[in-house]
Amino acid sequence: MQHKLFALSLGLAGMILAAQAAFADAGPSCGIRAAVVERLAATYGETRRGIGLASGNAVVELFASDATGTWTITVTLPDGRTCLLASGQHYEAMVEALPPKGTDA
Repeated sequence: MQHKLFALSLGLAGMILAAQAAFADAGPSCGIRAAVVERLAATYGETRRGIGLASGNAVVELFASDATGTWTITVTLPDGRTCLLASGQHYEAMVEALPPKGTDA
């Protein structure tokens, strides 16, 4: 189920990327991956909770903290830049059982 939850997160990240492309003036906040990961850990106590490969060989990651409840979705581009896509509060790890095969769920 964690794979399904992460797949949904990747879909959300794709929608956010599309929205950012429409409003390219502001642009995403990007930096060196090591610095971004260190900042998420030091400032928010976030650690990586999931990872996946998006189109164009971009790596999408979900960082979160059980202690602070914050979460951040990042994308690392093939050129090495890591950009913040989305962040929020009230993170809760979930694992839901799949419905039995043959049922409409």
